[in-house]
Amino acid sequence: MSAFEALSSDRLTNAGLVLCAYMLFCLAIAVREALRQRAARRAAQALSAGSGAPVLVVHTSQTGFAEELAMATAKLLGDAGARVTLKSLAEVTTADLSSAGRALFVVSTTGEGDAPDTARRFIRDVMGGQPALHGLSYGVLALGDSSYAHFCAFGRTLDAWLARHGAAPLFDRVEVDDGDPAALRHWQSHVGLLAGVTDAPDWTRPRYGRWRLAERRRLNPGSPADAAFHLRLEPLDAVTWEAGDILEVGPRNDPAEVAALLARLGLDPAAPVTADEATRLGDVLSWRRLPHDSAPATTAQGLVDALPPLPHREYSIASLPADGGVELLVRAMKRADGKPGLGSGWLTAHAAEGAEIAARVRTNRSFHGPADDRPLILIGNGTGLAGLRAHLKARAAAGRHRNWLVFGERTSAHDFFHRGEIEAWQAGGVLARLDLAFSRDQDRKVYVQHRLMEAADTLRAWIADGAAIYVCGSLEGMSGDVHAVLVAVLGADTVERLTDEGLYRRDVY
Repeated sequence: MSAFEALSSDRLTNAGLVLCAYMLFCLAIAVREALRQRAARRAAQALSAGSGAPVLVVHTSQTGFAEELAMATAKLLGDAGARVTLKSLAEVTTADLSSAGRALFVVSTTGEGDAPDTARRFIRDVMGGQPALHGLSYGVLALGDSSYAHFCAFGRTLDAWLARHGAAPLFDRVEVDDGDPAALRHWQSHVGLLAGVTDAPDWTRPRYGRWRLAERRRLNPGSPADAAFHLRLEPLDAVTWEAGDILEVGPRNDPAEVAALLARLGLDPAAPVTADEATRLGDVLSWRRLPHDSAPATTAQGLVDALPPLPHREYSIASLPADGGVELLVRAMKRADGKPGLGSGWLTAHAAEGAEIAARVRTNRSFHGPADDRPLILIGNGTGLAGLRAHLKARAAAGRHRNWLVFGERTSAHDFFHRGEIEAWQAGGVLARLDLAFSRDQDRKVYVQHRLMEAADTLRAWIADGAAIYVCGSLEGMSGDVHAVLVAVLGADTVERLTDEGLYRRDVY
């Protein structure tokens, strides 16, 4: 064999080896994908076996991130007993939406505002039609990257299309900028409330800052409602925020419950353990979900390892940085067993005044105020006044006085939160109009939506003058009823336009 022939043979052999290796690589990828799809089918089948209310969870993604989040969403619902159907958007039909009752969409935007490839059939066959979706309640988690011009464009388009065809939002669209963990925690909070689960561990743990509980004052002594408190937290580290932003609080357990658990197990609260939060058993347990019945372990480290961290709680900020601290309006909630709620119990009962509080500000751009001097209509009930109060403070500071507040609670004698401040704003011209709805002050229950309907002509005039509408308060009841009045008075097309232009915003929970 000549040297040339030998060299050619070697080259052929090497090429064959490369081809063989490439085929094995492709086969491995195919096998892995087949196994992934098989596992996904099994997981979907397990999720559909729940006995609770049905919910459709839909995803579309270019990279797989939306599918991962949809699976986590479905698991949270399924663990709570919901009967979950998990589908790619490519599989969803008009009939699926018409019969779903409730649906959650996790959707990505690719490139300069494009929908993922897997969404094309849905866009053509479903969004291209005119379905009646009046029986559907939905939520949208929109994934995007704000470095591109059309941030979350497909999520926004889908949200608008669903609303235009009669579907009712369960909560406002949640937009995620480049995987922002705070926005994902916000979505998880919404899903948890929908599932009736309030203690699921956060998907990503917040990086809390240090705050001091400087003031706690009950706002409604003598009220037939649960106690509501004005809280003031002063930052121990540099931080800033603006009206509309949210405070994520890291709650702790009741110290008495921690002590009782340790006494029952015969464990020393000072026992050394390894954990992120602290190195003493008693301190670590203050941040962990305590067992309701028998303990999962009887050693100090085993107990810590078996208990997940407590989830965060979110509260609308009721103050501005110029006030020197974050102010909150917090209702003392009760759990099914009668014990104080996790976040409200910590802030209103268990934490001593002067105690250090773990918290962080979450920017909430979807509820930031108008940048101009347009009129502003603020609608809310209960502790939802918090987010509206911050906006009124900001408007007063900027000299913008075309503001209308519609606020509702139970009784004017006991539940008119920050009454002196609001009446001073009215007297000083910061509030051009004030409508109040105290439901228990007369035989017929009166709520904010009734006051809004009574002022229909004024509402239309303010909107014609370019007003924005901001709603803050309870998701159940108030938010939906206010939305229905807006549609009835202004028309569905006007409400859709206001939403598209960012002039109709909600912070509801």
